[in-house]
Amino acid sequence: MGEAKRRKTTQGETYGQETRILPWVPITKTQAEQFVSWTTRGAWIGIGLMVVGWATIRFIGPAFGWWQVVS
Repeated sequence: MGEAKRRKTTQGETYGQETRILPWVPITKTQAEQFVSWTTRGAWIGIGLMVVGWATIRFIGPAFGWWQVVS
């Protein structure tokens, strides 16, 4: 308990608050991690949609006679 009290008196008002990435950027490390997580998930969803679209254009459409692929 002594260490916690010492840390609280040393840090003052900032005790218990999350640290920022940079002092002048109002984004915490947790928010940055969440942003990376969401954008990574979005990128994988986009890649999956692109593969589905490519398969539809290249294989599914011509198989059902919707269009012809010109090589």
